[in-house]
Amino acid sequence: MSEQLRELTRAEEEIMQVLWDKGKAYVKDIIEVLSEPKPAYNTVSTIVRILQQKGFVGHHAFGKTHQYFPIISKEEYRKFVTTKLMSGYFGNSVGNMVSFFVKEKKVDLKEVDELMKILEDLKNK
Repeated sequence: MSEQLRELTRAEEEIMQVLWDKGKAYVKDIIEVLSEPKPAYNTVSTIVRILQQKGFVGHHAFGKTHQYFPIISKEEYRKFVTTKLMSGYFGNSVGNMVSFFVKEKKVDLKEVDELMKILEDLKNK
């Protein structure tokens, strides 16, 4: 994972989700998928260029148009965000994090049982 990886803004993440789903896209393709109200072409273009500066996105030039693609995978970003969340809010404790989500009713007991099974399987390897 890149040492320079930084957290994305909500708008940047929304555009990255489109690129992760599509694999590659022009600005107009990104806008098509975004929810209403649709942002202006220049707004999306600016955010994509910022993502490029941050090292998340690359491009292929076709004349004056650019086709963009993700450089950072969704899995890499997921690991980064999860690690940051765990260290910043849960003292690097999976138990504290799971406990929080259970108390907030964001995870039901069936999901906790599934987590316990995964942990047990990992322990037995």
